[in-house]
Amino acid sequence: MNEIFMNIGFWVLGITSVVASLFMVTRENPVHSALWMLLTFFAVAGIFIQLDAEYIAAIQVMVYAGAILVLYMFVVMLLNPKSTGFIKLPVKVILGAVVALVLFFQIVMTLMGTGVIKTAQMTGINYPEGLHNVKAFGAVMFTQYIVTFEIASVLLLVAMIGAIVIAKKD
Repeated sequence: MNEIFMNIGFWVLGITSVVASLFMVTRENPVHSALWMLLTFFAVAGIFIQLDAEYIAAIQVMVYAGAILVLYMFVVMLLNPKSTGFIKLPVKVILGAVVALVLFFQIVMTLMGTGVIKTAQMTGINYPEGLHNVKAFGAVMFTQYIVTFEIASVLLLVAMIGAIVIAKKD
């Protein structure tokens, strides 16, 4: 019975995070986008709690929902952008989205082939004996999930380079 509630909770939080992130990127008003981003951060933190990763959930709320969102709101209030409606998507943006989607599916298929993602059943984290939650997280992160960790770091690097390119003056 407990497993049924966990599955329902996961699906509710997962769908909430996906829908909120879609609303975040499609809203005209940047303040409304920030509120949808906040909901996304809390839904992801709820998923981390379900995975018994309380430390990561707390970091998610403190760093992202706290610091990053406040920084975002500070920049929005400082720049005071004027909303002119939804942005028309040029061909380059649509082509970039298609390429990003193809790369995402390639990464997922690669991870499924290496056994990092288990599709048949959801497996729990095997914590090493004698380690507490944070130490066990570090041990597991840099042994069992090193490939996933490195992929996340490369994605963050690409996002940082993309932000620099977007912010660059023509």
